[in-house]
Amino acid sequence: MTENKIKTFVIDTNVFIHRPDAIASFKNSEVIIPLAVLEELDNLKRFSDEKGRNARHAIRFLDSQSAKGGSLHSGVKMDNGSILKVLRAGVSTLPPELHKDKADNRIIQTALDLQNQGRQVFFVSKDINARVKAEVLGLRAVDYEKQKVDIASMYLGWREVQVSPDTFGKFRTEKKLEWRDALKSNEFIIMKTADEVETLLGRYYSQTLELRLIPNKRPSVSGVKPLNMQQKMAFELLLDDSVPLVSLVGQAGTGKTLLALAAGMSKVIDEARYNRLLVSRPVIPMGKDIGYLPGDKNEKMSHWMQPIFDNLEYILGITKKKDEEKGVDWFIKNNLIEIEALTYIRGRSLPEQMIIVDEAQNLSPHEIKTIVSRAGKNTKVVLTGDPYQIDSPYLDTNSNGLSFLVEAFKGQPLFGHVTLLHTERSELAELAAQLL
Repeated sequence: MTENKIKTFVIDTNVFIHRPDAIASFKNSEVIIPLAVLEELDNLKRFSDEKGRNARHAIRFLDSQSAKGGSLHSGVKMDNGSILKVLRAGVSTLPPELHKDKADNRIIQTALDLQNQGRQVFFVSKDINARVKAEVLGLRAVDYEKQKVDIASMYLGWREVQVSPDTFGKFRTEKKLEWRDALKSNEFIIMKTADEVETLLGRYYSQTLELRLIPNKRPSVSGVKPLNMQQKMAFELLLDDSVPLVSLVGQAGTGKTLLALAAGMSKVIDEARYNRLLVSRPVIPMGKDIGYLPGDKNEKMSHWMQPIFDNLEYILGITKKKDEEKGVDWFIKNNLIEIEALTYIRGRSLPEQMIIVDEAQNLSPHEIKTIVSRAGKNTKVVLTGDPYQIDSPYLDTNSNGLSFLVEAFKGQPLFGHVTLLHTERSELAELAAQLL
């Protein structure tokens, strides 16, 4: 194969921040790392957050490739059949609006140099604006899609099925039904007949190939009652100790966080099934790491964890635990509830705990893997979020870690998922979610 027929991928810095070993995904190609990317990684490596860790990981990965022999300037053969090179920006002329003192522009210039040499160049970046600039200059710009899913067809965790009156009656009477159609483990069925007068809710168990009826009325959990079918499904998974990984997806007001916390409080405080309820969420909406906020760690976290505290106070209020002067602070001091920054979860082993990660749509697939892999023996992990409300500049509805996890784990007996559709916060909140 001639050189100009080989695809040449020029990798932007943010691809390494998204996935440190991303270059291993490009097989039998020419993979180019602009020198400006190494400079940006060098600037990021000193930080203690996820970006810093990924930058250090990426640098070590590049070093491991160069250690195999050869020169990164002339090319190093990787195990996947690709040639890895590190090049500096050369002679291509950039428009006067794009200043060379900006690393992004030097990275794009490196891609232009290669294209002007007759190579089949693809500029790979998670930065939408960088891709637009590259396309304006005549480059083919693409997103890094190794860990992307199609949000429009993402697994819901449930489906509606119309059956005959005989099948409907049998399921209602016997409370279970053999079911050999293509369903995922722990997927829910909303069963109805043609007249749609009544519905039944069932859950599929892949081990026995059967649907099992879920009772129409479920008692409240920590004082919280399910208000619709999807909330009932969520409680089924949250309270089932045989399902150690649960994801809840839904827009604001669908109750995903409240349901998870209510189940967590019940499991930790009422049943003593887990030793501790560990709750966390990304700090991306704050725009900075908590180390730059005033006060000690607890004071810093109180600002961006306030929605969690509000929900916990609500649960304690309706369960009357406050009569014993046991507010949220009491449970935290007695080590039953822990509010922790995701930054400090990395490296820990977390056995016998129920872990709730809120706003998980702001995490990359790599960060999601880091969190789930922290789960120790007899630990349950719950991830909640709305893929349409993303604050990270390099993630979207299709590439965020929550969406990726749902598609990767669907069908596994240890995993359950529910997409919640109905806003129950208030009529105004539901109208706002629909119109704004």
